[in-house]
Amino acid sequence: MLHIVACIKQVPDTKIIKMNPKTNTMDRSSAPAILNPYDAHAVEEAVRLKKRYGGTVSVLTMGPPPAVKAIKKCIEIGADEGYMISDRAFAGADTLATSYALTKALQKIGGILPVDLIICGKMTIDGDTGQVGPGIARRLDIPPLTSVNKVVEVNREEGYAVVHRKLEDGYEVVRSTLPCLFSVEKEINEVPYSPLPNVLKAARYQPHIWSVADLDDVDRSQLGLKGSPTIVSSVWAPEKPKGGQMFAGSPAEQVKQLLGVVLEKKELFEARGGAG
Repeated sequence: MLHIVACIKQVPDTKIIKMNPKTNTMDRSSAPAILNPYDAHAVEEAVRLKKRYGGTVSVLTMGPPPAVKAIKKCIEIGADEGYMISDRAFAGADTLATSYALTKALQKIGGILPVDLIICGKMTIDGDTGQVGPGIARRLDIPPLTSVNKVVEVNREEGYAVVHRKLEDGYEVVRSTLPCLFSVEKEINEVPYSPLPNVLKAARYQPHIWSVADLDDVDRSQLGLKGSPTIVSSVWAPEKPKGGQMFAGSPAEQVKQLLGVVLEKKELFEARGGAG
């Protein structure tokens, strides 16, 4: 039977979050913390594969103690076990340091029950990099299959998986050896409302929480700020686009007004040395 691990993250709800005008940084206290939406689809897909093939779904996250809520949400979706690495040493990690820490945790989980498949969301809505999943795959030396929008087959006995990868003009069918890592698109599935038994289980569930000391062979210089070569110097909200010009009157009058604006823009462009 399959053992699937979904890597997840608790993030601020970016639909509500505000920017601090003095520091040009996100005010994380201004918005509630939620399970990263892409990761919810990753967990849902893991649960669907468990139902198809049998097995166990574990979830893994790195974060402060409140991130337990994100794990409980995954238990509601249908995950069986939850693991969290939480330690001050992880603070300030960029995608490189995050992938290193999660890899060490995945190796420990694999020592408990061998891992056949890792599923991540395409990206997190607070970072938008899409780098952690491929970073984990590189460190584990397993194939990364990105932009997955359909899982055709996972065959543990013969050791392969077949998926559709989303492209700009369609999709491609890819076959990979197992173990491997998927990073999935939102359209891969719909996340339904959780059934009551899952909600009750999640309310009582306590995840496995590990510190750095609980992981094996960790190079502390690769954790947190020390292990993060990239630094975000500043963040700012983009300027709101200015409103367009409205034309009134009959269709013929509106066309005349529009032509006047176009010709005026053309004259300005040519005056500045543009081509005719």
